[in-house]
Amino acid sequence: MALSRTRRRSLGADHWPGFVDAMATLLLVVTFLLSLFMLAQYFITQEASGKDTVLRRLNAQIAQLTELLALEKSGNKSAEDSLASLTATLAASEAENTRLRGLLDARNGGSDGSGAGSASLGDELKEQKSISANALARVELLNQQIAALRRQIGALEQALEASEKRDKESQSKIADLGKRLNVALAKRVQELARYRSDFFGKLREVLGERQDIRIVGDRFVFQAEVLFASGSAEINSVGRAQLEKLAAALIQLEDTIPKEINWVLRIDGHTDVNPISTEQFPSNWELSSARALSVVQYLIEQGVAPKRLVAAGFGEFQPLDTANTAEAYRRNRRIELKLTER
Repeated sequence: MALSRTRRRSLGADHWPGFVDAMATLLLVVTFLLSLFMLAQYFITQEASGKDTVLRRLNAQIAQLTELLALEKSGNKSAEDSLASLTATLAASEAENTRLRGLLDARNGGSDGSGAGSASLGDELKEQKSISANALARVELLNQQIAALRRQIGALEQALEASEKRDKESQSKIADLGKRLNVALAKRVQELARYRSDFFGKLREVLGERQDIRIVGDRFVFQAEVLFASGSAEINSVGRAQLEKLAAALIQLEDTIPKEINWVLRIDGHTDVNPISTEQFPSNWELSSARALSVVQYLIEQGVAPKRLVAAGFGEFQPLDTANTAEAYRRNRRIELKLTER
């Protein structure tokens, strides 16, 4: 028996150092994983900040190009008005030129057919020659004016072509910047969706696997019975406990999401189709709105920033289940939480 006890003690002494080594190795692995997680969070934050800077720069460039495009269009309108005016003047000048040439030809023809024997005919011929000289001078002046107008019209047409080319280039730049802006916005939406998924996972972890608290699409849904008594907007003791866990998760979320993302948690109140008519709540509108507001106020009391919360009431007009059954009515009486951008 003494020999047996001695063997048991020796066996116990041999196991202890191996256990210590295993625990030390496990501690080193956990420390290493935590370090990797913190480093990844740092790089994700830096990348999000850089994307926001690019997004602001793209918005500024689009605004500048839009202003330049407006100025170009204004210049085009002025040039088109000037072109129309000059074209009308050119047409009038050409018409006057044609009239004067016709008058000159008619008078020259009349003088060729008349005799030159008498003094009165000589005087008339001199008068006709004087009129013809004046008409020729006016025709020459009009020709010069027409040539000048044509040069101005040509210059305006070139300016219009250049302006239209710049307009097309500006439109192309705006379209390109719009595409880049849409890509940047899509990335922002994806980032918020990732934080929403993390937030819902955290809520599911702290609230537990309850049948009356579930995820529907991009919303976290509390059945109304978890928080309120029938026909009431006062949060019960069970509901206060659940909302305290929600507030803790929200406060933690505030420290995780980059400051540049302007997010809010929207609290939506919904009722079933059964009407309510009391002094405090004349309709389901008032009841759903009051319940949403009660949740918001309680979260603020727990330390959640008011700027991150929005309350809305929908009455019975956004049902999840349109059946006329007690189960459908129960599903439609709910409080929905939606993480979204403001």
